[in-house]
Amino acid sequence: MKIIAVANQKGGVAKTTTAVNIAAAIAHKGLKVALIDLDPQGNASTGVGLSLSERANTIYDVLVNNIDINTAKYKSSVDNLVVVPADIDLSAAEVELLRINNKEFILRNALSKLVDADYVIIDCPPSLGQLTLNALSAADSLIIPMQCEFYALEGLSHLLKTVDIVQKNLNRKLKILGVLLSMHDKRNRLTEQVEIDVRSCLGE
Repeated sequence: MKIIAVANQKGGVAKTTTAVNIAAAIAHKGLKVALIDLDPQGNASTGVGLSLSERANTIYDVLVNNIDINTAKYKSSVDNLVVVPADIDLSAAEVELLRINNKEFILRNALSKLVDADYVIIDCPPSLGQLTLNALSAADSLIIPMQCEFYALEGLSHLLKTVDIVQKNLNRKLKILGVLLSMHDKRNRLTEQVEIDVRSCLGE
């Protein structure tokens, strides 16, 4: 089972769009995919066709109430794709997880019990708090969507420092799969300059 996190602490950079479309594309190839909605806004859950009224159990119940993750997964509107949904209750998890021992590994332990999935795609919230740390501690690899705008590189540097800390202390196998330049407009000179800066900074 391959676990891919989609993360960036900045909001509005197309994390959810990226996570939903990657999950759907892999599922379309005939592989079984579980989409984990780790954002309290719950947009990834809505994006694959799960209404708020259908979310009896959510990722909040998995992380905080210790329920089996398999009882919190639901069929989506896409064949081969299930979703473990989120709702606004998840916003309280940041505080509640602080009281739990080994809090950074709760999601990793839950995913180890997940059945019938070839890939897990995790849509992270726009922060570097406990939820994102749980995702990075559980993931094999990371995709970083990055909007082509002026402050993007500053935000990226904070995220890369966090990834470095996670690799050293929590999850040595975590690899950056790539940086995805979102909202890319070749007609815009700032877009072009951001792309040049990212490529020169990160290389391969």
